This record gives sequence, C-alpha cells and structure tokens, in this order.
Amino acid sequence: MAKAEAKTAVMADGLRYKSKASGSPFAAAASFGGATMSCFMCGKHRPRSLMGTRKVAGKSQTVCAPNCKALDEATAARG
Repeated sequence: MAKAEAKTAVMADGLRYKSKASGSPFAAAASFGGATMSCFMCGKHRPRSLMGTRKVAGKSQTVCAPNCKALDEATAARG
C-alpha cells in the first residue's frame, strides 16, 4: 500500500515543512499524572497511572502494570 503524498511548502528562509495539524497527540495534561509514557516491553503509550517499573537488563524500566496483555484485554473490554 502506498503512503499518501505529504504536501510540503518551502518557506522564505528555505526550510521545508510538511503540512500537518499542529500539536502532539502525547501533549502533557494539566497534571503530571495525566501524561503518557511508552512501555519498554510493548511500546504502547499509556497514562502514567497504568504504568509500573520493572528491572530489565539491570535497569528500572517503565512497563505496563500488571502486564501488557492484561492491560490490552482490560482496555478492549472497556471500549
């Protein structure tokens, strides 16, 4: 499947920007607890309240809590 052609425009200073909606889908909420993080194991972005830490390769990493599969099933049941 081919990607849709991205429209670009050359600005007066010579920089080229892709036309897209401004902002980020991962913008932090008003409170620190509302921000999202990506899971080290599955890579999905989730609210910090659904994340925990686990030692992976000797370092503490942020992962889905209790685990990725259980969290996917819980969100699928809700929506």
